[in-house]
Amino acid sequence: MAKFAFFFSYSPETWNRMVMKPNDRTAAVRTAVEAQGAQLEALYYMFGGHDGILIIDAPDSRAAAAISVAVTSTGSFDRHETRELITPAELVDVLDKAGRSQQAYVPPGT
Repeated sequence: MAKFAFFFSYSPETWNRMVMKPNDRTAAVRTAVEAQGAQLEALYYMFGGHDGILIIDAPDSRAAAAISVAVTSTGSFDRHETRELITPAELVDVLDKAGRSQQAYVPPGT
């Protein structure tokens, strides 16, 4: 399973609906995530450039993309970004692969 972070910002209309009828969104989010065979790890709200962050474990990037498209298509969000997360152990592998590509790469004009 791959880990993904979804950063989201609600639309003003969504905030208004939530103020008028406050509720915990965790169950609704979990249902949408699990429909793609993924697991909800965390859901947090925050201050700043985004209203919240969702962290999931998904079978692959297509499942994460499907979740992203599904929730974005509802019109509930003004902004939404999805990022795949890389563990420190995975980064070692990425750096090893980058080293091989770096050695094989021929810069322009050389």
